[in-house]
Amino acid sequence: MKKRIISLTLSLIFMISIVQSYACTGIRLIAKDGSVIYARTMEWGAFDLNSRVAIIPHNYSFTGLTPDGLNGKRFSTKYGIIGLDMLNKDFIADGMNERGLTVGVFYHPGYAKYPDYDRKNAANTISAQDVPNYILSQFATIEEVKKGMQEIVVVGVVEKAIGIVADAHWMVTDTNGNSIVIENTDGALKIHNAPLGVITNAPNYDWHMTNLSNYVNLSMYSVQPKNLSGINFSPTGAGSGMIGLPGDNTPPSRFVRATAWTQTAREIENGQEALYESFRILDNFNLPLGPDGAEGADQGQNQDLMRSSTIWTTAWNLKDLTLSFHTQHNRRVRSINMKAIDFSKIGKEIVHITLDEKKEQDVLDITPKLD
Repeated sequence: MKKRIISLTLSLIFMISIVQSYACTGIRLIAKDGSVIYARTMEWGAFDLNSRVAIIPHNYSFTGLTPDGLNGKRFSTKYGIIGLDMLNKDFIADGMNERGLTVGVFYHPGYAKYPDYDRKNAANTISAQDVPNYILSQFATIEEVKKGMQEIVVVGVVEKAIGIVADAHWMVTDTNGNSIVIENTDGALKIHNAPLGVITNAPNYDWHMTNLSNYVNLSMYSVQPKNLSGINFSPTGAGSGMIGLPGDNTPPSRFVRATAWTQTAREIENGQEALYESFRILDNFNLPLGPDGAEGADQGQNQDLMRSSTIWTTAWNLKDLTLSFHTQHNRRVRSINMKAIDFSKIGKEIVHITLDEKKEQDVLDITPKLD
């Protein structure tokens, strides 16, 4: 009995650690030249997800996962895909297809409620883990996604690596800058238009949008001085317009901050500048290991070198079809040009690229030679 209680306690601590450490934030920026950047952080402080860049060719076949195993919907890729996977499996966590459609998966604990699994409908069923693969392989626009998601069933399936159902919701963005958030609420599919292009985690997306009404006082402009009883009071420094902006790392607070920073970003001329701006904004959301990151993560048993709860940060240019990213180990931005890849000629299997050849920061020594 005592051993069972200890086991249950350890399991509970592990699950709490997962909830605390998975705190991803996603944003979208649109430049004056029409370039669209979708960018996000990936937080997972419990252990390294061992993500790789995955390049998926045309006509690659997938089979949807169900509670019974690999007996779900079968589908093949209409469009080539580049994505970052997780857990050494072919589940895309963040990706883009060759039509410039992007999908990101975000943890949604306690609020993702999938429909019950019906074995008779297994051939038209996929798991939450399969959703990015399905969307990126089948659709080119937001309208196609909205229609196509109505025609399948997404069910909850326990992910063996974490021992719980993969509770998730997803943000999808197309080349026109249109974004939607897809959720499963009380067993029903919900698709929300996301005009602000922001997503975090729980609660549900519509709750986050309602919560923004509590912060309509925020402004990009400094507060004007006031005279009270003959005494002048002025702001102590820059940023007074943002007084009241929540600074904690809960999903509601990060949603408010992401909205504030994206909506007050500098005027962006083109995709390259939007790329810089997306990384700058997301620097506000990096989480450390520790009480605000992966409290309870057992580093003694984890052989992976973990330096941060923010494992990697990506930025996708939907117009130029490029992926840019940096990692917890190396802040140097690396990129892949999707236009340079012929997805019909790269073979029949998925190509994997390691994110970090060396798990160390790339530093350029610029010490001058003065002798």
